[in-house]
Parts: sequence; C-alpha cells; structure tokens
Amino acid sequence: MKYICVFGSSSESIDRRYMAVAEELGAFLAKKNCGVVYGAGKYGIMGAVSRGVMAEKGELFGVSPDFFIDLDVLNRDYGELVLTPTMRERKAIMEDKADAFIICAGGIGTLEEFFEVITLKQLGRHDKPIIILNTLGFYDSMIDMMEQSVAQRFMSEKVHRLYSVADTIDEMWDQLENYKAFGYNKYRD
Repeated sequence: MKYICVFGSSSESIDRRYMAVAEELGAFLAKKNCGVVYGAGKYGIMGAVSRGVMAEKGELFGVSPDFFIDLDVLNRDYGELVLTPTMRERKAIMEDKADAFIICAGGIGTLEEFFEVITLKQLGRHDKPIIILNTLGFYDSMIDMMEQSVAQRFMSEKVHRLYSVADTIDEMWDQLENYKAFGYNKYRD
C-alpha cells in the first residue's frame, strides 16, 4: 500500500488518548513507508496523525478546501498540500489517491467520509480496504447500528465484509496486509 487515507476528528477537546493513538498511527505508517493522505488539518486526530508522520520524516499528502485557509486550521509546514474549491472535490482527490482507508474516531465529517467510501465500495466504485480503528470502543454503537440495519433488512449482511474493525494499530496493519477484495453487488447479492 503506497498511500493510506486517514479520516479523523479535527477537535482539540477530545480525550488525549485518542490523540496519542493517532500520533502513534502516523508514526507507524511512516515507518512502514506508507504515505498518509489526510484532510490537512493541524488539530485533533488529523493533526496528531500528521505529527506522527512528521516525526518519522514520512510522506504527507494533505487535501483541503481553500476556505479553510482563512480559518488557520491547516498544517502548511510539512508535506504536499492540495487546495480544492469544495469539500466534494477534496474527498474525491483523497479517495482517488488512497490505496486504503483508516477510520479513526471523529464527528460528523469523519462519519460522512466513512459512509461515502463504504457506499462507493458497495456500488463497485473501488475495492480498497476500509478499516475502522475502534480506539477505546469509540465505534461500538455505530457498529451496533449497522447490525440493526442488517437485522431489519435495510442492508445485506454481506455489507459487513466491505469493512473491518481493528482495536489496535497492529490489528489494523494485519488486516491491511491480509486484505482480500470482496466483490459485492448491492442489486444482485
């Protein structure tokens, strides 16, 4: 895997344990010679991941809509930074550049990014690994909600094969290394 896209919170008010894992993740990926694609933020999990990558002199590829410049929230000191006019274009570049997606703890934006990449995978637009890094059980309730969606037949049980869940960075890496694409057609399976 050349480029791993990491989605995660931009909030600075979150429990510092999430930040510590994110920084460790960035350093880990850099040591594995994986470039990191991210939202270019200097705060929250995005900032922590970028600090981990920078500490190991790894490759960072940030993508942000240009209106974030005025908010002074971008990491402009390290790595490549691509500016886009919209959030939609931002995500398209991130999705195209990435060979895999790691979903860290986050809010509305992170959830939206996760559901977009899993929807695109479900519709056959890519077959890249999607791994939820479930630090401190953050995503337990979302995983339960997805189980409920299966139980009530809003989605097929096969959707669960479109992503995986890891509780640790080592478990995440093992899932990446052993990833096997799963062909799924929402309208035929």
